[in-house]
Amino acid sequence: MQVVDPHIHLWDLKTHHYPWLANPGVSFVGDARELQHDYLIGDLLADAGEIEILKTVHVEANHDLTDPVEETRWLQSVASEAKARGMPNGIVAAVDLAAANAPEILEAHASFANTRGVRQILNVHRDPLFDYIGRHLMREPLWRENFALLRRHDISFDLQLYPSQMDEAAALACKHPDTQFVINHAGMFVDRCSVPGYRAWRDGMRKMAGCRNVAVKISGLAMFDHQWTVESLRPYVLETIDTFGVERSMFASNFPVDRLFGTYEKLWHAYASIVRDASEAEQDALFRRNAERVYRI
Repeated sequence: MQVVDPHIHLWDLKTHHYPWLANPGVSFVGDARELQHDYLIGDLLADAGEIEILKTVHVEANHDLTDPVEETRWLQSVASEAKARGMPNGIVAAVDLAAANAPEILEAHASFANTRGVRQILNVHRDPLFDYIGRHLMREPLWRENFALLRRHDISFDLQLYPSQMDEAAALACKHPDTQFVINHAGMFVDRCSVPGYRAWRDGMRKMAGCRNVAVKISGLAMFDHQWTVESLRPYVLETIDTFGVERSMFASNFPVDRLFGTYEKLWHAYASIVRDASEAEQDALFRRNAERVYRI
C-alpha cells in the first residue's frame, strides 16, 4: 500500500527544545510521557512496516517558539540527507501571527525550499480540559493583519480549531480566497457525546466546505477515540468525505502522536477498509494525489 502522508511530526530532543516534551503530561489526547524520545525519519519508516511512504509533510511540532525558524532549518537539512529520501517533502512551519515579528518570521520560513505553509494552533474551548490557548486569535487585529501576508509568500495555513470556531474560520477563508486552508484532524470533534455537539461539528464542517479554498485532513481521530475500531472511525471519515468531496479530502497519520493508540499499518488499513468501495481514482486522490496537489510536493 502506497501513501503520501501529509501530517507527521519529527523531533530530536538531543539538539532541539520542545517545551511540551521537556515537561510532558497527560491530557485528553493521550500520555505525552510516552513520546519523550527522539522521533526521526528512520523511526517513521520503521513504523510504516509494509506501508510504502512516498512523500511526507511535516507539521510544526510545538518547537520552542522563541526560535521557530530553527525547526524549519533543521527539517530542511533532514530532507537533504540521503537516508531521508527527500522527506519531509513539505514543511508546515510555526509562526505566531499575533507577534510583531511575524512578517520577518514568515519571510525566513519562506526562504527554505520545502516550506509550503504555516500553522498556529487556534483551539479555544469553554471546557479547560480542551482549551489550548485561552484567547481568540482570529479576532485580534494584528493577527488578522499578519495573516494577510501568507498570500505574499504563497504559503498555506493549516487550521487546527474546534467546531465552535468554524463560523469565524469560514469568514476568514472567504476573505482570503487565494490562500489555501487545510483543516487538521477532521475538525477536532471533541464534543461527540451530545446531539448539539454533533450538529456543531457537522454544520461547521459544511460551512467550511462552502469555501472552495479549504481542504481537510482526516487525521488525529485516535486522539479522541483511544479504543478506536474501523467501525468507530467510519462515520467521521465518511461524513468528512461527503462534506468536502473526494477532491478536497486526504488521509494522514498524525504520527507519532497517534502511535499511542495503534500502529501505522493498522491506521492506514483502517482508512483503506472504510473506502474500499470507492473507485481507484478516488482512492488515489484520498491516499496520495490530493496531498501532493494541496501541498505542492
